[in-house]
Amino acid sequence: MGARGADDVRVSTSDGLTGQRATTNATLLRVAMIALAVHAFFSAFSAFAFSTFLIPPFPAWLQEPSNQAVMRAGYMYGGQTTVVLGAVAGLAFLASCIGVRRTSVVFAVAFTLSLTSELTGTSTGLPFGAYGYTDQLGYKIAGLVPFNIPTSWFYMLVASLAICGRFLTPKDDSVSRWWWALVGGLVLTAWDVSMDPAMVKTTHWLWSVPDLSHASALSRFIGTPFFYGMPLTNWLGWLLTGILVARAMLALVPPSMWARAVSPSNVPLALYAVNGVLPIAICFAQHMMLAGILGAVAMALPLVAALSARGSVSRQSH
Repeated sequence: MGARGADDVRVSTSDGLTGQRATTNATLLRVAMIALAVHAFFSAFSAFAFSTFLIPPFPAWLQEPSNQAVMRAGYMYGGQTTVVLGAVAGLAFLASCIGVRRTSVVFAVAFTLSLTSELTGTSTGLPFGAYGYTDQLGYKIAGLVPFNIPTSWFYMLVASLAICGRFLTPKDDSVSRWWWALVGGLVLTAWDVSMDPAMVKTTHWLWSVPDLSHASALSRFIGTPFFYGMPLTNWLGWLLTGILVARAMLALVPPSMWARAVSPSNVPLALYAVNGVLPIAICFAQHMMLAGILGAVAMALPLVAALSARGSVSRQSH
Protein backbone atom coordinates (compact mmCIF):
# COMPACT_ATOMS: atom_id res chain seq x y z
CA MET A 1 0.00 0.00 0.00
CA GLY A 2 1.39 3.39 -0.96
CA ALA A 3 1.59 6.48 1.18
CA ARG A 4 -1.58 7.86 -0.38
CA GLY A 5 -3.47 4.66 0.48
CA ALA A 6 -2.29 4.81 4.09
CA ASP A 7 -3.44 8.41 4.33
CA ASP A 8 -6.84 7.42 2.95
CA VAL A 9 -7.18 4.72 5.61
CA ARG A 10 -6.28 7.17 8.38
CA VAL A 11 -8.75 9.74 7.10
CA SER A 12 -11.46 7.10 6.80
CA THR A 13 -10.80 5.84 10.33
CA SER A 14 -10.79 9.37 11.69
CA ASP A 15 -14.05 10.16 9.91
CA GLY A 16 -15.58 6.99 11.30
CA LEU A 17 -14.58 7.86 14.87
CA THR A 18 -15.83 11.40 14.44
CA GLY A 19 -19.14 10.15 13.09
CA GLN A 20 -19.50 7.62 15.91
CA ARG A 21 -18.74 10.30 18.49
CA ALA A 22 -21.28 12.65 16.91
CA THR A 23 -23.92 9.90 16.97
CA THR A 24 -23.19 9.13 20.63
CA ASN A 25 -23.36 12.80 21.56
CA ALA A 26 -26.65 13.22 19.71
CA THR A 27 -28.11 10.22 21.54
CA LEU A 28 -26.95 11.54 24.90
CA LEU A 29 -28.46 14.92 24.14
CA ARG A 30 -31.79 13.30 23.26
CA VAL A 31 -31.73 11.39 26.55
CA ALA A 32 -30.99 14.65 28.36
CA MET A 33 -33.86 16.44 26.67
CA ILE A 34 -36.35 13.65 27.41
CA ALA A 35 -35.22 13.42 31.05
CA LEU A 36 -35.40 17.20 31.39
CA ALA A 37 -38.93 17.28 29.95
CA VAL A 38 -40.18 14.60 32.35
CA HIS A 39 -38.27 16.26 35.21
CA ALA A 40 -40.04 19.53 34.37
CA PHE A 41 -43.42 17.78 34.29
CA PHE A 42 -42.87 16.16 37.69
CA SER A 43 -41.64 19.47 39.12
CA ALA A 44 -44.66 21.34 37.77
CA PHE A 45 -47.11 18.72 39.05
CA SER A 46 -45.44 18.70 42.47
CA ALA A 47 -45.61 22.50 42.55
CA PHE A 48 -49.33 22.32 41.78
CA ALA A 49 -49.97 19.58 44.34
CA PHE A 50 -48.07 21.21 47.19
CA SER A 51 -49.68 24.56 46.36
CA THR A 52 -53.26 23.25 46.35
CA PHE A 53 -54.65 19.94 47.63
CA LEU A 54 -51.62 18.98 49.74
CA ILE A 55 -52.05 22.01 51.98
CA PRO A 56 -53.87 20.96 55.19
CA PRO A 57 -56.74 20.58 55.81
CA PHE A 58 -56.85 18.05 53.01
CA PRO A 59 -59.95 17.97 50.77
CA ALA A 60 -62.54 15.26 51.30
CA TRP A 61 -61.69 13.39 48.09
CA LEU A 62 -58.13 12.95 49.31
CA GLN A 63 -59.40 11.09 52.37
CA GLU A 64 -60.57 8.17 50.21
CA PRO A 65 -58.47 5.05 50.97
CA SER A 66 -57.35 4.68 47.34
CA ASN A 67 -56.31 8.33 47.14
CA GLN A 68 -54.53 8.06 50.47
CA ALA A 69 -52.50 5.17 49.05
CA VAL A 70 -51.60 7.25 45.98
CA MET A 71 -50.60 10.16 48.21
CA ARG A 72 -48.36 7.94 50.34
CA ALA A 73 -46.69 6.59 47.20
CA GLY A 74 -46.26 10.12 45.91
CA TYR A 75 -44.61 11.23 49.14
CA MET A 76 -42.36 8.18 49.13
CA TYR A 77 -41.27 8.14 45.49
CA GLY A 78 -42.21 11.47 43.92
CA GLY A 79 -39.37 13.59 45.24
CA GLN A 80 -36.62 11.08 44.63
CA THR A 81 -37.91 10.29 41.12
CA THR A 82 -37.90 13.99 40.23
CA VAL A 83 -34.33 14.40 41.44
CA VAL A 84 -33.12 11.28 39.64
CA LEU A 85 -34.62 12.59 36.39
CA GLY A 86 -32.80 15.89 36.91
CA ALA A 87 -29.58 13.98 37.50
CA VAL A 88 -30.06 11.93 34.33
CA ALA A 89 -30.63 15.15 32.40
CA GLY A 90 -27.50 16.73 33.87
CA LEU A 91 -25.34 13.64 33.37
CA ALA A 92 -26.43 12.94 29.81
CA PHE A 93 -26.16 16.59 28.79
CA LEU A 94 -22.68 17.05 30.26
CA ALA A 95 -21.53 13.76 28.71
CA SER A 96 -22.73 14.96 25.30
CA CYS A 97 -20.55 18.06 25.75
CA ILE A 98 -17.33 16.76 27.30
CA GLY A 99 -17.50 12.98 26.98
CA VAL A 100 -18.74 10.11 29.10
CA ARG A 101 -15.45 9.33 30.84
CA ARG A 102 -14.74 12.87 31.97
CA THR A 103 -18.36 13.34 33.05
CA SER A 104 -18.22 10.14 35.13
CA VAL A 105 -15.17 11.44 36.99
CA VAL A 106 -16.77 14.86 37.53
CA PHE A 107 -19.92 13.21 38.90
CA ALA A 108 -17.96 10.92 41.23
CA VAL A 109 -15.92 13.80 42.64
CA ALA A 110 -18.90 16.16 43.03
CA PHE A 111 -21.05 13.43 44.60
CA THR A 112 -18.33 12.39 47.06
CA LEU A 113 -17.46 15.93 48.18
CA SER A 114 -21.06 17.08 48.59
CA LEU A 115 -22.00 13.84 50.37
CA THR A 116 -19.06 14.33 52.76
CA SER A 117 -20.25 17.86 53.52
CA GLU A 118 -23.83 16.67 54.07
CA LEU A 119 -22.76 13.76 56.29
CA THR A 120 -20.65 16.14 58.35
CA GLY A 121 -23.54 18.57 58.51
CA THR A 122 -26.16 16.06 59.63
CA SER A 123 -23.87 14.46 62.20
CA THR A 124 -22.07 17.51 63.64
CA GLY A 125 -24.03 20.57 62.52
CA LEU A 126 -21.07 21.90 60.53
CA PRO A 127 -21.06 23.77 58.22
CA PHE A 128 -24.83 24.24 57.77
CA GLY A 129 -26.23 24.13 61.29
CA ALA A 130 -28.29 21.54 63.16
CA TYR A 131 -30.67 19.80 60.77
CA GLY A 132 -31.86 16.37 59.71
CA TYR A 133 -33.63 14.75 56.77
CA THR A 134 -36.96 12.95 56.97
CA ASP A 135 -37.78 9.85 54.91
CA GLN A 136 -39.47 11.73 52.06
CA LEU A 137 -36.37 11.91 49.86
CA GLY A 138 -35.59 8.21 49.67
CA TYR A 139 -32.82 5.93 50.89
CA LYS A 140 -30.43 7.59 53.34
CA ILE A 141 -26.71 6.98 53.08
CA ALA A 142 -25.37 6.06 56.54
CA GLY A 143 -28.92 6.65 57.77
CA LEU A 144 -28.37 10.41 57.49
CA VAL A 145 -28.35 11.80 53.94
CA PRO A 146 -30.79 10.82 51.17
CA PHE A 147 -28.87 9.54 48.16
CA ASN A 148 -30.35 12.16 45.87
CA ILE A 149 -29.12 15.16 47.89
CA PRO A 150 -25.50 14.94 46.63
CA THR A 151 -26.96 13.99 43.25
CA SER A 152 -28.83 17.29 43.12
CA TRP A 153 -25.70 19.16 44.16
CA PHE A 154 -24.01 17.72 41.08
CA TYR A 155 -26.54 18.64 38.43
CA MET A 156 -27.30 22.06 39.88
CA LEU A 157 -23.60 22.87 39.92
CA VAL A 158 -23.39 21.75 36.30
CA ALA A 159 -26.14 24.25 35.55
CA SER A 160 -24.51 26.94 37.73
CA LEU A 161 -21.08 26.63 36.10
CA ALA A 162 -22.66 26.58 32.65
CA ILE A 163 -24.41 29.83 33.54
CA CYS A 164 -21.07 31.27 34.68
CA GLY A 165 -19.60 30.40 31.30
CA ARG A 166 -22.00 32.87 29.67
CA PHE A 167 -20.59 35.96 31.38
CA LEU A 168 -17.27 35.14 33.10
CA THR A 169 -13.90 35.34 31.33
CA PRO A 170 -12.91 31.76 30.41
CA LYS A 171 -9.32 31.80 31.68
CA ASP A 172 -7.81 28.61 33.09
CA ASP A 173 -5.35 30.00 35.66
CA SER A 174 -5.81 29.25 39.35
CA VAL A 175 -7.20 32.68 40.29
CA SER A 176 -9.82 32.47 37.53
CA ARG A 177 -10.85 28.98 38.61
CA TRP A 178 -11.40 30.17 42.19
CA TRP A 179 -13.35 33.18 40.91
CA TRP A 180 -15.55 30.88 38.82
CA ALA A 181 -16.01 28.63 41.85
CA LEU A 182 -17.10 31.59 43.98
CA VAL A 183 -19.62 32.84 41.44
CA GLY A 184 -20.82 29.30 40.77
CA GLY A 185 -21.32 28.80 44.51
CA LEU A 186 -23.36 32.01 44.68
CA VAL A 187 -25.53 30.95 41.73
CA LEU A 188 -26.12 27.60 43.43
CA THR A 189 -26.91 29.20 46.80
CA ALA A 190 -29.52 31.42 45.14
CA TRP A 191 -31.54 28.22 44.63
CA ASP A 192 -31.70 27.67 48.39
CA VAL A 193 -33.29 31.04 49.18
CA SER A 194 -36.76 29.64 48.54
CA MET A 195 -35.97 25.94 48.63
CA ASP A 196 -35.03 25.66 52.29
CA PRO A 197 -38.19 27.34 53.63
CA ALA A 198 -40.29 25.29 51.18
CA MET A 199 -38.71 21.94 52.04
CA VAL A 200 -38.94 22.60 55.78
CA LYS A 201 -42.60 23.58 55.40
CA THR A 202 -43.28 20.31 53.57
CA THR A 203 -41.19 18.34 56.12
CA HIS A 204 -38.54 17.11 53.68
CA TRP A 205 -35.97 18.16 56.28
CA LEU A 206 -36.13 19.81 59.68
CA TRP A 207 -34.04 22.35 61.56
CA SER A 208 -33.16 22.03 65.24
CA VAL A 209 -33.05 25.27 67.22
CA PRO A 210 -30.04 25.17 69.57
CA ASP A 211 -29.81 27.07 72.83
CA LEU A 212 -27.51 29.97 72.01
CA SER A 213 -28.20 32.03 75.11
CA HIS A 214 -24.65 31.54 76.37
CA ALA A 215 -22.95 31.61 72.96
CA SER A 216 -20.85 34.44 71.57
CA ALA A 217 -22.46 37.33 69.73
CA LEU A 218 -21.18 35.98 66.42
CA SER A 219 -22.55 32.48 67.11
CA ARG A 220 -25.92 33.94 68.02
CA PHE A 221 -25.93 36.07 64.88
CA ILE A 222 -25.20 33.27 62.43
CA GLY A 223 -26.86 30.45 64.36
CA THR A 224 -30.22 31.91 65.36
CA PRO A 225 -33.02 30.90 62.95
CA PHE A 226 -34.14 34.12 61.29
CA PHE A 227 -35.52 33.16 57.88
CA TYR A 228 -38.53 30.86 58.21
CA GLY A 229 -36.71 28.72 60.77
CA MET A 230 -33.37 28.72 58.93
CA PRO A 231 -30.12 30.14 60.38
CA LEU A 232 -27.55 32.13 58.44
CA THR A 233 -25.12 29.23 58.87
CA ASN A 234 -27.13 27.32 56.28
CA TRP A 235 -26.44 29.80 53.50
CA LEU A 236 -22.81 30.08 54.58
CA GLY A 237 -22.53 26.28 54.50
CA TRP A 238 -24.15 26.15 51.08
CA LEU A 239 -21.76 28.77 49.75
CA LEU A 240 -18.68 27.10 51.23
CA THR A 241 -19.65 23.65 49.97
CA GLY A 242 -20.67 25.02 46.59
CA ILE A 243 -17.34 26.81 46.16
CA LEU A 244 -15.28 23.76 47.10
CA VAL A 245 -17.24 21.31 44.94
CA ALA A 246 -17.28 23.76 42.02
CA ARG A 247 -13.52 24.26 42.36
CA ALA A 248 -12.97 20.51 42.19
CA MET A 249 -15.18 20.30 39.09
CA LEU A 250 -13.20 23.16 37.53
CA ALA A 251 -9.97 21.27 38.17
CA LEU A 252 -11.35 18.49 35.96
CA VAL A 253 -13.15 20.69 33.43
CA PRO A 254 -11.41 24.07 33.07
CA PRO A 255 -13.34 27.31 32.54
CA SER A 256 -12.43 27.46 28.86
CA MET A 257 -14.07 24.06 28.30
CA TRP A 258 -17.22 25.06 30.20
CA ALA A 259 -17.50 28.25 28.15
CA ARG A 260 -16.79 26.54 24.83
CA ALA A 261 -18.52 23.16 25.15
CA VAL A 262 -21.21 23.48 27.85
CA SER A 263 -22.40 27.07 28.21
CA PRO A 264 -23.66 27.72 24.64
CA SER A 265 -26.61 25.37 25.17
CA ASN A 266 -29.83 26.49 26.85
CA VAL A 267 -30.29 23.08 28.50
CA PRO A 268 -28.46 23.98 31.74
CA LEU A 269 -30.40 27.25 31.98
CA ALA A 270 -33.66 25.32 31.67
CA LEU A 271 -32.50 22.78 34.25
CA TYR A 272 -31.64 25.57 36.68
CA ALA A 273 -34.94 27.40 36.12
CA VAL A 274 -37.09 24.27 36.39
CA ASN A 275 -35.66 23.51 39.82
CA GLY A 276 -36.85 26.85 41.09
CA VAL A 277 -40.50 26.20 40.19
CA LEU A 278 -41.40 23.88 43.08
CA PRO A 279 -39.85 25.77 46.02
CA ILE A 280 -40.99 29.19 44.80
CA ALA A 281 -44.54 27.94 44.25
CA ILE A 282 -44.65 26.37 47.72
CA CYS A 283 -43.41 29.58 49.33
CA PHE A 284 -46.13 31.66 47.69
CA ALA A 285 -48.84 29.09 48.40
CA GLN A 286 -47.80 28.77 52.06
CA HIS A 287 -47.80 32.55 52.55
CA MET A 288 -44.02 32.76 52.83
CA MET A 289 -44.06 35.70 50.48
CA LEU A 290 -40.62 37.07 51.28
CA ALA A 291 -38.99 33.69 50.61
CA GLY A 292 -40.90 33.36 47.34
CA ILE A 293 -40.02 36.85 46.12
CA LEU A 294 -36.39 36.73 47.19
CA GLY A 295 -35.98 33.22 45.81
CA ALA A 296 -37.45 34.20 42.44
CA VAL A 297 -35.25 37.30 42.21
CA ALA A 298 -32.13 35.43 43.35
CA MET A 299 -32.54 32.76 40.66
CA ALA A 300 -33.66 35.21 37.99
CA LEU A 301 -30.54 37.38 38.28
CA PRO A 302 -28.01 34.78 37.01
CA LEU A 303 -30.47 33.56 34.37
CA VAL A 304 -31.02 37.09 33.02
CA ALA A 305 -27.28 37.76 33.14
CA ALA A 306 -26.60 34.55 31.21
CA LEU A 307 -29.25 35.23 28.58
CA SER A 308 -28.19 38.85 28.16
CA ALA A 309 -24.52 37.96 27.85
CA ARG A 310 -25.31 35.27 25.27
CA GLY A 311 -27.43 37.70 23.30
CA SER A 312 -24.62 40.24 23.33
CA VAL A 313 -22.13 37.67 22.05
CA SER A 314 -24.54 36.61 19.30
CA ARG A 315 -25.04 40.22 18.16
CA GLN A 316 -21.30 40.85 18.09
CA SER A 317 -20.72 37.76 15.95
CA HIS A 318 -23.01 39.06 13.18
